[in-house]
Amino acid sequence: MSETTPPEGDYTESGVPSFDFVRDRIENRYATSLGSTELAGETPEASDFEEKMADRDRAAKDKLEEIRRSMRGE
Repeated sequence: MSETTPPEGDYTESGVPSFDFVRDRIENRYATSLGSTELAGETPEASDFEEKMADRDRAAKDKLEEIRRSMRGE
C-alpha cells in the first residue's frame, strides 16, 4: 500500500480543504471579479456602449410616448 500525502496548504490529513482556505479563495475570486468589472467600465469601449444604450433608451421612451399620443387621438 502506498501512503498519500495531503496537498500543501490548509488541508486536513484526508485532503479536505479547511473552511478558512475555501473562504479566502472565494474572497479572492470575488475581489478579482470586482476589479475586472471596474476596469472594464473605464475603457473607451465601455463609455461608448453606455452612450449608445442611453440613446437607445431615450429613443424607446420617445417612441412609446408617440404611440400613447396616437392612441389618445392627439
